[in-house]
Amino acid sequence: MGFVSKDIGIDLGTSNVRIHTKGKGVILEEPSVVAINKITGEILAVGNQAKEMLGRTPDNIDALKPLKDGVIADFNATRMLIQSLISRVIPKSLFSKPRIVVSIPSGITDVEERAAEGVAYKAGAKEVYLIEEVMAAAIGAGLKVEQAAGSMIVDIGGGTSEMAVLSLGGIVVSNSVKIAGDKLDKDIVEYIKEKFNVIVGLREAEDVKKQIGAATAAMTEEKISLKGRNLTTGLPETIVVTTYDVNAAIIDSLREILRVIKITLEQTPPELASDIMENGIVLSGGVALLKNIDRYISEQTGIPVYIANNPTQCVIKGVGKALDSIQVLKKAVKTKKG
Repeated sequence: MGFVSKDIGIDLGTSNVRIHTKGKGVILEEPSVVAINKITGEILAVGNQAKEMLGRTPDNIDALKPLKDGVIADFNATRMLIQSLISRVIPKSLFSKPRIVVSIPSGITDVEERAAEGVAYKAGAKEVYLIEEVMAAAIGAGLKVEQAAGSMIVDIGGGTSEMAVLSLGGIVVSNSVKIAGDKLDKDIVEYIKEKFNVIVGLREAEDVKKQIGAATAAMTEEKISLKGRNLTTGLPETIVVTTYDVNAAIIDSLREILRVIKITLEQTPPELASDIMENGIVLSGGVALLKNIDRYISEQTGIPVYIANNPTQCVIKGVGKALDSIQVLKKAVKTKKG
């Protein structure tokens, strides 16, 4: 029995939640943020509206990111976030509930896996199907994962970086590290604090990373003005941050991601390793948009590196394809029925 149009796929990311419906594609993308009244427990805002509240709320309102390092850190807040977003795309029905495919990190525990499943059921699912993010990313990036040849995906999202070698519709080798986009933002905040004695917010750090950040020294040094608070005087201060500053801030985290990529390559069977040498590594996730990240990994591994088309959408596109053909992808999908 195939899926019907009201069934949905969810990319439950640390930074963003994306929702796909059959026949329509990705119809919603919102930050993974929820604002809650701490006294009444009432949900005040989700997604973009809640993100605007981060760092700006009074004592009685809690604006938070309920997913940390790719997994659910706050079950109730995640449930409220998903319920609210699902209600925007599927009208409530007294007669039927949707079936939901949810992407999960490959390295999570059974407890974390059950939490993801439980959130989907609490949000109103009839059946829940779990698919590993690296498999979804590879499918969404257009890799021929079902063939008897090795292909490698490196998905660097908000909370985790995941690397996998795939063949014959399954994951042969996979590793993950809890260093990704959010950690890079924190690195920038800490670097600016130490160098300039100025504190800036994570949102500002993220903007700097996106605008002038680079994994290797850029040919042209870019600069950006940034407002923060001087730690000595307590007064607002404007500083100038360069591409060099951003690179110096994030390079240790990039080296750790690279280290795990190399470990994954070392664990790969020789036959598949030769395929990867020929076909290259594909990058997906938000950090794939960091300038020169492909050049950095290629220079350090000696393997061609390619950035997937629309890398932030790879996981949800793969989840969507699982919705379209759940039986074809049964090796990749973990089926859970209530």
